[in-house]
Amino acid sequence: MDRNPSPPPPGRNKEEEEVAGGDCIGSTVYSKHWLFGVLSGLIQIVSPENTKSSSDDEEQQMELDEEMENEICRVWDMSMDEDVALFLQEFNAPDIFMGVLAKSKCPRLREICVGILGNMACFQEICVSISSDENLGQVLLHCLYDSDPPTLLETSRLLLTCLSQAEVASVWVERIREHPAIYDSICFIMSSSTNVDLLVKVGEVVDKLFDLDEKLMLEWVRNGASQPLDQPQEESEEQPVFRLVPCILEAAKQVRSENPEWLDVYMHILQLLTTVDDGIQAIVHCPDTGKDIWNLLFDLVCHEFCQSDDPPIILQEQKTVLASVFSVLSAIYASQTEQEYLKIEKVDLPLIDSLIRVLQNVEQCQKKPEKLAESNTDETKKTDLTQDDFHLKILKDILCEFLSNIFQALTKETVAQGVKEGQLSKQKCSSAFQNLLPFYSPVVEDFIKILHEVDKALADDLEKSFPGLKVQT
Repeated sequence: MDRNPSPPPPGRNKEEEEVAGGDCIGSTVYSKHWLFGVLSGLIQIVSPENTKSSSDDEEQQMELDEEMENEICRVWDMSMDEDVALFLQEFNAPDIFMGVLAKSKCPRLREICVGILGNMACFQEICVSISSDENLGQVLLHCLYDSDPPTLLETSRLLLTCLSQAEVASVWVERIREHPAIYDSICFIMSSSTNVDLLVKVGEVVDKLFDLDEKLMLEWVRNGASQPLDQPQEESEEQPVFRLVPCILEAAKQVRSENPEWLDVYMHILQLLTTVDDGIQAIVHCPDTGKDIWNLLFDLVCHEFCQSDDPPIILQEQKTVLASVFSVLSAIYASQTEQEYLKIEKVDLPLIDSLIRVLQNVEQCQKKPEKLAESNTDETKKTDLTQDDFHLKILKDILCEFLSNIFQALTKETVAQGVKEGQLSKQKCSSAFQNLLPFYSPVVEDFIKILHEVDKALADDLEKSFPGLKVQT
């Protein structure tokens, strides 16, 4: 979509400016008179005499006059200014836009009207006003059933803005809960759209909804179950099919194909699902989808993110998405080790290699902020460093827990293969131990016992490096 044209620069001389001074909106140079004219034109478009058209005129209704489009696009740009947004609110512009959305069949006009409302909602007072209007709320939610991607994008942006305002978030959560068809619409978008901008924004809406309301998340997870809730489990041999998880997977694949760095939101949605048992079951027991999700995430950590030829600092850009990805992998690994795609010899060594590599980068990133903090007196920068350190700590905790689970499942054969291929070299084992100790001492000690049977010299070297270990051989 082309950029919206900016408002034309004022072409007045000094005398004209003095005369027009009372016509300016707030402290801006935008004209009240001109804005009234544009809004009046909108009212005319959806007036009864213009909407009562024959079927022959339907095609014409889908098009927007070029001059009107340019003018309403200027309003769209202007609405990012708080003075203009407040003036639009005072002039009851939201009611005008609601009329357009309820009556107009023109996709471009609908997109622009929702876009203006989205800009206006960025200001708290207006966001509260828009959210408290029940009729407008219903009309806006109805826009999620639209077939026009730009309109869906602007609707999602508006919803995300409102859901991000603590004062009104619960209002929108309840409205969405009361409209089951929204679930179907969002699933359809995630499973079929190729518009990555739309997929990312819809993902952000879903992520915010699930973060705000676990009950709604559970409802949506269960919503796609093919088996009726009142049917006893033993009467059905087939596993229930959960629609939400396959749709999330399809959206993630599409986003990855364009830019893997935009995957953050879908990985976090999956991470939120793993915080509840029904969410874990929806991922693991969904036919083929559990395997596909595992394969996607496995490929991301083994071949995409934080690779051996990347500088350690790249972790600062990838720490949140990696925390989500490893968290989901860990949850799947811990819950369903009997699955074919989780067989020890297939996944453990590559995962150990990735986990240790990321842990090494975490150590490098944690050292640099300490040096910077010593010489940095700026409070804002200190806060940023603290935030970075916090996210790195979360990532490290997830990595250590996952690594300990894998270590517990290692067989003598797998350890021998890892020593031979280099995934369990002395340097890598040392890095692993430095992070796992002292909290996972029993796990490390059991690993050393196996290592003694495979490579006694390596085991002895590691014991010397970590004298606190109490290994009984």
